[in-house]
Amino acid sequence: MDALLIAGLLVVLFAVLTVVRSVRIVPQARARNVERLGRYHSTLKPGLNFVIPYIDRVYPMIDLREQVVSFRPQPVITEDNLVVEIDTVLYFQVTDPRAAAYEIANYIQAVEQLTVTTLRNVVGSLDLEMTLTSRDTINSQLRGVLDEATGKWGIRVNRVEIKAIDPPKSIKEAMEKQMRAERDKRAAILNAEGQRQSQILTAEGDKQSAILRAEGDRSAAILKAQGQSQAIDEVFQAVHRNDPDPKLLAYQYLQVLPELAKGQGNTFWVIPSEVTSALQGVSKAFTESLPQSPATRHEAPAISEAAARETAQAEQAAAEAVAEAADVDAGPRQLGPAATADPLADLQENRHRTS
Repeated sequence: MDALLIAGLLVVLFAVLTVVRSVRIVPQARARNVERLGRYHSTLKPGLNFVIPYIDRVYPMIDLREQVVSFRPQPVITEDNLVVEIDTVLYFQVTDPRAAAYEIANYIQAVEQLTVTTLRNVVGSLDLEMTLTSRDTINSQLRGVLDEATGKWGIRVNRVEIKAIDPPKSIKEAMEKQMRAERDKRAAILNAEGQRQSQILTAEGDKQSAILRAEGDRSAAILKAQGQSQAIDEVFQAVHRNDPDPKLLAYQYLQVLPELAKGQGNTFWVIPSEVTSALQGVSKAFTESLPQSPATRHEAPAISEAAARETAQAEQAAAEAVAEAADVDAGPRQLGPAATADPLADLQENRHRTS
């Protein structure tokens, strides 16, 4: 009984193992190649698949998604004999699982070596500066060569990117010095341009300011001249309308004489000889008695003391002016407290005789 039980258990275990080996489940975007009796038979699709156990051999799954492989930096010599380290990244996708399994032993290694050789061929025809600035050109050439070479392997190269280009340390230092010099040059140029623009704008501003100031001064001078012209014209018209006599003009001149002696530097001045006759006329006008009308006779007692004082002051000023005019022929005379008062006495005496 024990032997039969063990045999039954072995049969059941074998049947279960057979069923398990006959069923294969393939995930999405995966594929598995099947060999029957050592020969390629089919490729299992995603989902549930059945195979003949112990006859069909199922190989490991192949990923059909796009894959990213980063290769270690490779030394590459440029056209100007400089060694640079170039790090690349490859994006590829398996399109034919059968070709990827049977056309190449290790497609990852094959793609890496092909990338290195193609990169050395492309970069070898460029100098360092073009290598650093022509990444798109290098990527396009690499992609074209790799896609053409890997097509028979069932692989499609979607993109090749250069991740880093590392020149030697001495070249880096030289490039840094060059870039620093370029930046200093651009900074100096920008500074000079700024100063030039500032000076130009300042000069333009000074020019406009001078022009506006000159125009303002010209307008002010024109308006001032016009105002003086109108004032002189009004005075001239007023004088001619009123027809003043020489006595009034001489009296006005006498009123201006004290103003001439008010300044500190006006203690010495000269009276023209032509004024003598006018001053004598004024003196005569004050000494002569005016004819009195009947109204004047009746109103004589009503003259105020203020009017009398003003008349006396006018007579004194006229007398002093006559005295000064009398001494003109003898030369310049200084005004001051020491001036003689004889003309005033003569004026009063003449007044008493006339009255």
